[in-house]
Amino acid sequence: MTETTDAAGIRRVTVVGGGVIGASWAALFLAHGLEVTLSDPQPGIDTQVRELIDGTVPVLQGLGLETKDLTKNLSFEPDLAGAVREADLVQENGPERLNVKQEMWRTIEENAPATALFATSTSGIPATDIATVLRRPERLVVGHPFNPPHLVPLVEIVPGERTSEETVERARAFYTALGKSPQVLRKEVPGFVANRLQSAIFRECVHLVADGVVTEQELDAIVTSSIGLRWAVAGPFQTFHLGGGQGGLEHFVTHLGPGMEKRWDQMAREHVAFDDATVETLSEQARNFGAGIDELAAERDRKQVLLMRALSETPDAHEA
Repeated sequence: MTETTDAAGIRRVTVVGGGVIGASWAALFLAHGLEVTLSDPQPGIDTQVRELIDGTVPVLQGLGLETKDLTKNLSFEPDLAGAVREADLVQENGPERLNVKQEMWRTIEENAPATALFATSTSGIPATDIATVLRRPERLVVGHPFNPPHLVPLVEIVPGERTSEETVERARAFYTALGKSPQVLRKEVPGFVANRLQSAIFRECVHLVADGVVTEQELDAIVTSSIGLRWAVAGPFQTFHLGGGQGGLEHFVTHLGPGMEKRWDQMAREHVAFDDATVETLSEQARNFGAGIDELAAERDRKQVLLMRALSETPDAHEA
């Protein structure tokens, strides 16, 4: 196993929730030599989680992680109170319902060690709201992964209004030790950053397909052969900074900004919704991707690993 010894003082992790996200986190933690207790009351969850973890093995190997005896440090405890009693970290992946999360965290705080780090994988509920039921709200932080956690590097660390700086820095140190790319948000906003970007871009994708401008397959080809490639190595701001030549972003905005503002105005006026006709169009075209979901996902993950490995081997711009 790849050892993550004493990373932020964390050796024992309790993963709450055995769905896709929880199992993915568990696989990553196990591949770094951590002891993992998974808590989920669903019958047969152990079989389901083991199958999901087995499915992560090719990706983990592609990332250079050791997967022999991957689940030897994995245990299951359906009782949440018992599952967290010796945890150094609790990574919660429960349903996206505030009342459910609050009830979980109330139980977790009552039974976990006073030194345990609390992180929720929520994709949009603010830590401030969840922590209203906690005696020590400074312990809780959002640690939102980009799916799947065992593969995609991003973790959005989003502190609540009362989250302590110590908690934020400890979370950052831990996720960094796992090879992740944690980004600390300066404000709580609905949906955080990555999902807001996805939603904004997908709104225009849906409009272009529903309006008959392109098919889903054509749009995907446009993205993967243009901005997808570009944004994998330089994000939107750096891309447009470079697009301005020697004048940088200021030159780009001065000369191309007015045209972009016009497109923004037009997009704001266009109604986009998942009405019956739109859903039917999207669903029909999605069937044209050909292969089944498992095959498509495996191929996507294989290419993602190759891309990440290529990027990690690229010399830093300052060294070129």
